[in-house]
Amino acid sequence: MPRVPSVTDAAGVPRGDIAETLAEAVFSGRYAIGDTIPREVDLCERFGVSRSTVRSALQKLVNAGLLVRVSGQGTRVCELSAWHLLDPQVSAWMAYYAQPNPHLQREVFAFRVGVEPFVASLAATHATASDLLAIENAFEGMLRTLECEDLHWQGQSYNAYDVAFHEAIFAASHNLIWAQISHVLKPAIALIVERSNQSATLHSAKDLDDSMARHRRVMEAIRLRQPKEAAEAALSVLKRTGRDLGMEDLVKNPPAIVMSLPMTELNEENR
Repeated sequence: MPRVPSVTDAAGVPRGDIAETLAEAVFSGRYAIGDTIPREVDLCERFGVSRSTVRSALQKLVNAGLLVRVSGQGTRVCELSAWHLLDPQVSAWMAYYAQPNPHLQREVFAFRVGVEPFVASLAATHATASDLLAIENAFEGMLRTLECEDLHWQGQSYNAYDVAFHEAIFAASHNLIWAQISHVLKPAIALIVERSNQSATLHSAKDLDDSMARHRRVMEAIRLRQPKEAAEAALSVLKRTGRDLGMEDLVKNPPAIVMSLPMTELNEENR
């Protein structure tokens, strides 16, 4: 992923990489959908660069679907649906800069709710011994970090092992598209995982223990070749995440493909 620049100086004036600075402003919501960004000449003055440099930076965001340039009307922020969120650069920007953008975070979490239970069911059908080892190693890493004061074990954080757990499940589906989507969206998924785990840590160790128990059920269902149970367990993990993020509504009404599977445990939790 690209480096994270220092996007403003002490006076709040943008500096450094122009494209990165503008991407930060868009993803954080400082430039909202439909807003017109400063003119080229104004950007030249603020950054102290040539017009060709500014145009090159703007074109980078246009190519990413974030901006649209309209002759005589300036450059505006595109609708979210036009953003190329599966572009690795855009996904990285989202992870770095979308923390203050609740709408974008909801979209990422809604994607996970719609996809991860189904992918877990595929993993329970297709996982190989090496896939299971990858899932188990990630889970073991999560457990080990909880024993450490700084939540790090063997050079990785709890959040990193958590992301690796979900990424290993996508890989275990043995579907090329799902595996690639997981790889591309890894920074965005990491954003949601980090926010959720921060919230759980602030509450109590009991919350983290509950999250670990839910992850264990996913792992065991995949290991035992139980597709429906794996989907149910994955949705249970997401229910916990939704509670931590204040997005419970997205899990209470999951997509039809998820609802077609028996969700006994989830239904009991919703009573």
